[in-house]
Amino acid sequence: MNALPDHALALEAREHELQEIRDAAAALARRFPLAYWRDCDREGRYPWDFVNTFADAGWLGILLPEEYGGMNLGLSEAAVMLAEIGRSGAGMSGASAIHFYVFPPQPILRHGSEDLKRRILPQMAEGKLLMAFGVTEPTAGVDTSRIRTKAERRGDRWVINGQKVWTTNAQNAAKILLLARTSPRDEKRPLDGMTLFVADLDRTRCDVRVIDKLGRAPVDSNEVFIDGLEVPHENVVGEVGRGFQYLVDGLNPERVVVAMEGVGIGHAAIELATGYANSRVVFDRPIGMNQAVAHPLAECWIRLQAAEAVAMHAAALFDRRKPCGPEANAAKFLGADAGFRACDQAMQTHGGYAYAKEYHIERLWREVRLLRLAPVSQEMVLNFISNKVLGLPKSY
Repeated sequence: MNALPDHALALEAREHELQEIRDAAAALARRFPLAYWRDCDREGRYPWDFVNTFADAGWLGILLPEEYGGMNLGLSEAAVMLAEIGRSGAGMSGASAIHFYVFPPQPILRHGSEDLKRRILPQMAEGKLLMAFGVTEPTAGVDTSRIRTKAERRGDRWVINGQKVWTTNAQNAAKILLLARTSPRDEKRPLDGMTLFVADLDRTRCDVRVIDKLGRAPVDSNEVFIDGLEVPHENVVGEVGRGFQYLVDGLNPERVVVAMEGVGIGHAAIELATGYANSRVVFDRPIGMNQAVAHPLAECWIRLQAAEAVAMHAAALFDRRKPCGPEANAAKFLGADAGFRACDQAMQTHGGYAYAKEYHIERLWREVRLLRLAPVSQEMVLNFISNKVLGLPKSY
């Protein structure tokens, strides 16, 4: 028998490494049964015990260097970890609770001062510091260049005034990674002049109002009204005026991970649906014998496999420091679509029982729907591919 060539052996070893990550993440996540997530959803309770379990095992620092308390692993490892969290039945409630320890620190890691990194990153890796993420504004929408939150320098401090919306974690977070304008918008370079700050979420200066929303109730979303919030200059991330560029550095990896979260949630729904289809007997036969039930589920599985393949390809490119914008955006589009289709088909498979919370499908369905809207809409992905890949005129 011929030995495998070196490149095949390397691929096999790499897949073995990723499988170890999958197995370890799944073992931790599946300590928390579906009933746990149903109760968190019903009560709007932040899943601290879930987060602490991953923190104690060191997973919150998966992308951080060891010198800041991290595991020094890559995007591929983070992607499969978060996919397994979604697949465990935790859905977006579990995935988001971990996700926001993994990605908001990236601009600080890549562009922050050494002092800022040492003050912030080890605390996040240990799960001792939860950070909110404040970028979106109600009047700007997807046109971030038109944010109105302003920061004015006064000596060695900045004073910030403005408003943010859809700010994740603000009910529980101690700090916020905040984007604000530090110079007026220039039509020729509209994305310049914005700065990233690591700010204390001072409740005497920030009025935080929770948004009552469709899904992912355990991980809060908020409006934040900012009035005279002071931030020391040493908490500026990188250079003044380049905050948006620093955020862009984190967009591609976030798209990859969101895709894999959608894939994981889709697989969770398929597992629930196939279990039900095998056990539910109507007209003296399990409903899974009917092609009208079986074929749509099979198609959903195929779509999930395709989305995962594109996402992992994008992750591999990123880990090799190769451009991956088209691949990452395509992955996000496919993962969000495949995950939602799978949850929707799982609802059809369960029939009327899908509306009952005890079957858990409706929660996954509500949560995965978010991924077609955020962190970027499906339409904006198509805009990007149309313009940047196909060379068609820009439409926005």
